[in-house]
Amino acid sequence: MGALFEVKEVDRLFYEQKLQRFLPERIIDIHTHVWLEHFVAPVDPSLVRAVTWPWRVASSNSIEDLLETYRLMLPGKQVTPLLFSQVSSTTDLELGNGYVSEQVAAGQYPALLVAKPEQSASDFEAAIERGGFLGCKVYLNYAASYIPEKEIRIYDFLPPHQLEVLNRRGWMAMLHIPRDGRLKDPVNLAQMLEIERMYPQLKLIIAHVGRAYCEEDLGDALDILAETRNMVFDFSANTNAYVFQQLIKAVGPQRILFGSDLPIVRMRMKRIYEQGRYINAVPRGLYGDVSGDRNMREVDGAEAEELSFFLYEQLDAFRVAAEAEGLTRRDIEDVFYNNSAAIIDQIREGGR
Repeated sequence: MGALFEVKEVDRLFYEQKLQRFLPERIIDIHTHVWLEHFVAPVDPSLVRAVTWPWRVASSNSIEDLLETYRLMLPGKQVTPLLFSQVSSTTDLELGNGYVSEQVAAGQYPALLVAKPEQSASDFEAAIERGGFLGCKVYLNYAASYIPEKEIRIYDFLPPHQLEVLNRRGWMAMLHIPRDGRLKDPVNLAQMLEIERMYPQLKLIIAHVGRAYCEEDLGDALDILAETRNMVFDFSANTNAYVFQQLIKAVGPQRILFGSDLPIVRMRMKRIYEQGRYINAVPRGLYGDVSGDRNMREVDGAEAEELSFFLYEQLDAFRVAAEAEGLTRRDIEDVFYNNSAAIIDQIREGGR
């Protein structure tokens, strides 16, 4: 059996020269997807309420593949993932959540239930308890199909009756916010602030820095969110050092968590920004025909040979931001391990 993916000399040098000493020895990856290929039916791109390029990276990501990815990409580091299922609209969540729950039952890893908004409060609570989950991962794909994608609100896929359960139990919610305006969208901001105010015991994680992948996605959102006290932010699948700097200034390192979004950050790429849009530059032919994807661009020759992993680009961007903002070694350890460990421990202690 061949290697899961190739680690080239360009990758080894990137890791050794820029990342190995920066990263702490222990890491919690708060944002990972695991699933087997047969859990997911073929996806009709026209029905997807999100970008489709991530599907080009991996058709599955077993727990074994995830651990092998850490071994290959982060040699010498002890990485503990927080797991949840794939969130495609065609994922069989009974299988997906069941597979993740098996890892919890084996005493392996913390995990979240991928929830649907139509689950009643009692069914939602029972599913989390039964699976040994610490809370839920929610996604806009599961909002009612009659709601146009551009009009989906947070409450359409993380409804109040489920928020009440999460708040009462002190559980976690991993939130990928919707809408074209991303973090600066006024509806998103209003609902995030309302959730902060009304559900203070909820451990709310805003994934991907609220999808602020470009400077233009920020607006004055972080000035507004700087007044919050409870919500935290992961910087999974984001490579924007400027955004990371503004996040550090707004909320400080104790409210920032490392998450990868594996397996998509196995992609060999470099992210560039043009007029408020991110574009993944990838080696020509490596990910099939991407000519119809506005977020993908192929490159050739020496430029392609220099491309390393999405994960490395993400980590290096955070390193640049951390150094610019003068974060200490303890701050880095907090972001990559201690902050997540504290949340996980608090939830587990509350369940005893």
